[in-house]
Amino acid sequence: MTQARKPDLWLVLSLALLAVLVLFTVYPMTRLLILAFQAEDGSFTLEYFRKFFSTPYYYSTVGNSFRVALTTSVITTAIGILFSYFYSFFRLKGRRALFIGCLLCGLSAPFIGAYAWIFLFGRGGVVTQFLKQTFGITLGSIYGFKGIVLVQVSRMYPLVVLYMNGAFRNIDASLLEASENMGISGFRRVMKVTLPLVMPTLLAAFLISFLRSISDFGTPLVIGRGYDTFPLRIYEQYTSENAGGSSGMSSAISVISVLVTLAIMLLQKLLTSRFKFHINATRHIVPRQAHGFKNFFMHFFCYGIIVFALMPQAYIIYLSFCNFKNSTRQPGYGFGNYVYAWTRKQLDLAVRNTLVLGVCTILFVVVLAVIISYLVVRRKTVLANILDGIAMAPYVIPGLVVGVALALSFNGRISLTGTLFIMMVALTIRNLPNTLRSSIAALQQIPLYTEEASRNLGASKMKTFIRITIPMMKNGILSGAILSWTSIITEVASSLILYNNSTITLTVGTYKTMSSLYGVGSAYATVETLFVILSLFLYVSLSKEEDIKL
Repeated sequence: MTQARKPDLWLVLSLALLAVLVLFTVYPMTRLLILAFQAEDGSFTLEYFRKFFSTPYYYSTVGNSFRVALTTSVITTAIGILFSYFYSFFRLKGRRALFIGCLLCGLSAPFIGAYAWIFLFGRGGVVTQFLKQTFGITLGSIYGFKGIVLVQVSRMYPLVVLYMNGAFRNIDASLLEASENMGISGFRRVMKVTLPLVMPTLLAAFLISFLRSISDFGTPLVIGRGYDTFPLRIYEQYTSENAGGSSGMSSAISVISVLVTLAIMLLQKLLTSRFKFHINATRHIVPRQAHGFKNFFMHFFCYGIIVFALMPQAYIIYLSFCNFKNSTRQPGYGFGNYVYAWTRKQLDLAVRNTLVLGVCTILFVVVLAVIISYLVVRRKTVLANILDGIAMAPYVIPGLVVGVALALSFNGRISLTGTLFIMMVALTIRNLPNTLRSSIAALQQIPLYTEEASRNLGASKMKTFIRITIPMMKNGILSGAILSWTSIITEVASSLILYNNSTITLTVGTYKTMSSLYGVGSAYATVETLFVILSLFLYVSLSKEEDIKL
C-alpha cells in the first residue's frame, strides 16, 4: 500500500488565513458596498450618492477633508524632513532623548491633544487668558481648520521623521562626496542630490500623513467646531441611522471615503514609479559636527518642536492631579481624579479591557504578519499574493469605516457588536498592514541559504521557521509591533462604534469623560500615556536600536 501523502502545512495555513480574512475583511466591506446601493425595500438605488453630491451639507466635507489633509501633509513633511536631516547628518546632543521625545509626540490619541490645545489656547485657555490679562494680546480662535491642522501636525511629524531617518541612513556617502567635488554643496546639494535620492520614501511619508489626516476622526470631532470632515459625517449618519433609520447613507459616504483614499494611494504609486532605483550603500552617512549659529539653530529647532508638541500632553498630566468640582478648577492638588475614576467611572475596567484588548490584538497581528510575510516572500504563490492583497486593503480604509462595516455585518442573528472580540477584530484589521510590511522587509533581508542550511542539517521547515527565521526577523517584527501596539491602545474611531459599557477602553473612557469632567478625563488620558511611554521604553531596551526601522 502506498503511504498517504501528508497535507502541505503551509497550504492548510494559507486556506485557514484566507477564510478568516474573507470573513472579517472581505465580507464586511462587501456588505457595506451592497448597503450603499440598496434601498429600504431591497431594490437597487443610487439615491444615497445623488443626495451626497447634490447637498452641500454632505459634499462640502470632501473639500474640507482635502484642505485639512493637504495642508497637514505639506507642513508635516517639511518639518519631518528638516528634523530628520539635522538628526541624520549632524551630531546633535542627546540623540537618544531626541529620538524618544519625537516618538512620544506622535503616540497619543488625536482627540486628547485636541482637548489639551483647547485647555491651553481656547477661549478660556490658560495661555490665552495669561496673554490677554498680562500683555493685552488677544489670540485668534483655535477652533476649526487652524486647530485641526495644528493638532494633526504636532502628532504626525514623527512618522515622517521615522521614514526619512531610514532613507537618509541608506544613502551612500560617496554620492554626496562626488557631488561636492563637482561643486554642488550646501543647500543646492540637498535639493539636487539628497532629496531626489530619497524621493520614493518622501512620497510614502507624504502619503501616510495624508491618509492619517483625511481619516482622522477624533481631532475634528473635538476641535473642529463646525468644520466637518468625512469621518464626522460618517459617524453622524451611522448613529442617526442606528437609532431607527436605514444604514444606506452612512454606507454610501463610507464607500466614497474609501474611493478617495484609494485614489490618493494610486496617485502616490504612480509618482513613486518615476523614481524607481536601488541604492546599495557601501559607506553610510557619518554625522558631522556643526558649529556656531548653524549648530544652535539645529538644536533649537529639534528640541523646540518636541517641547511644543509635548506641551499639551504635559498639561493633561498636570490637570490630572488638579482638584476639580465637575469642570471647575479648585485650589490644591491630589489623586482625587484617579480615585473618582477608579471607584465611580470604571477606570479599573477600562485598564483591564485596554490591556486584554491590546495584548490579544498584538499577538494576533504579529502571528498573522509573520505567517503571511513568510508566504509572500518564500512561497510566492497566487494564494499568498491574494492573502497579502486582502491583508493590506485596510491600509486605505479609515478606522471609522472599518468599525461601521463590522457593526453592520455582525449585528444581526449573531450579534458581536459590543464585545471585546469584535473590537479586537477591528483593531487587528487596521494594524495588520503596519506589522506585515515591516515583517516582509525584514524577511527579504535574510538570505535564503540560512534556512536551507538548517534544513540540510535535518530540521523540518516548520522548525527552521520558528527557530531560525523568526529570531532573525526580530527587529522588523518589533518595529511594526510597537507602532501597531501604540495605535491599538490609542484607537478611538472603530472602538467608539463597537464598544458598550462593559467593554469600555481607556481611549473611549477619556473621550466620554473629558468633555464634562476635565480632571477625570485627564486621569484616563494620563494612564494611557503611561502605557505608551512604558511600551516605547520596552521597545528601545529590547531592540537595542536607536531608530525604529520601517
